[in-house]
Amino acid sequence: MSYGYKRPLTRRELEEIAEQISGDDGELLGENTLFTDDNESDYVEEEIWKAGVGATLNYIPLNSNTKSPALTPYPSWEANTLPTNSTTLNNGQIVSTFRVKADVCDRLWLVDTGVDDILGSFKQFAKSTIVIIDLKTDKVLKRYELQQSDMKESSFFANIIVDVEPDNCDNAFAYIPDLGGYGIVVYSLAADDSWRVNHNFFHFDPLQGDLTVGGVNFHWTDGVFGLALSNKRQNGYRTLYFHPLASTKEFAVCTGVLRNKTAATSPNNYYSFKIVGDKGVKSQTSASDLELSSNVLFFSQLQKDGVACWNIRKPLTPENIALVVHDSERLIFTNDIKLDQNEPYLYILSDKLPQYLYRSINPDEVNYRIFRLNTLEAVKNTPCSN
Repeated sequence: MSYGYKRPLTRRELEEIAEQISGDDGELLGENTLFTDDNESDYVEEEIWKAGVGATLNYIPLNSNTKSPALTPYPSWEANTLPTNSTTLNNGQIVSTFRVKADVCDRLWLVDTGVDDILGSFKQFAKSTIVIIDLKTDKVLKRYELQQSDMKESSFFANIIVDVEPDNCDNAFAYIPDLGGYGIVVYSLAADDSWRVNHNFFHFDPLQGDLTVGGVNFHWTDGVFGLALSNKRQNGYRTLYFHPLASTKEFAVCTGVLRNKTAATSPNNYYSFKIVGDKGVKSQTSASDLELSSNVLFFSQLQKDGVACWNIRKPLTPENIALVVHDSERLIFTNDIKLDQNEPYLYILSDKLPQYLYRSINPDEVNYRIFRLNTLEAVKNTPCSN
């Protein structure tokens, strides 16, 4: 199964185009659309890098008969409509989000950056805010504005994962990597409090920021980016695996450290964090996700136009890594991946981000793709197999 888009349109956009509704500030610009995704409830985000995006959070039906199903704004068109002036956002509005996470309690978590037209006029409607949506009612359950102490001037929040048990939904923790400010923000739902964690391992590797993807050479300083949680350990906590984007190394920390505000923010927390290993040459990674049933970590391979795997029971070395899918045309910049919570499928989103940022995308070509990969078949006869 796969979906592809040249220039995606939401249902509402199609209706508005038919009615010839447009304006200087509201013109819909297809070339300014960029996707990231979360398959667990078929959600797709359109990142507001530039002006003209119709809706930042959408969904598509997985049973669609078309290869380019229209995007439906979620939780509503109104929630994705920005104020025409500097008025305060209402409880249900979302400005711009990069990645979302559905938890085991049927809630969708996201970080709203609060910024429209990031690379243009940079309109700041609100501070970075955690938004939690009830997937059963499509209503916003919670908005939590990050504290000033959680952020730096260079902060950029483009990811979120959730640590929670289905029988204790109120005791949830969110971990939010700050790729620009080199930290992780921890949010406790029960305490309704957040704190910032700092560590050397959150920084980029100065030797690994030179990337070439899709024929475009660029230099990034992105720090901690991809996060993945293991099963519970004997101590009752999980292991959080993480990596900076501009790095080939993987690191880990016990969530018991992160969830303890005193321990997490202590200047003496250095040895609580561990280096797991190195993925090898040109193995810079954006997103990762861990399949709990197999203990296999899947992670994007930006410079290899694909996705790789590693079994966490084995040492992390290049020999224990397998490139499970590769396509130099259709998988240019595998920006995000997500595992299905109920079936052995991995969803992969590619979006030609370097071309989008530094050159231009061809509106006559398919530029955004969503693929589904059978994980059981993908790891067969590889070092990732059990």
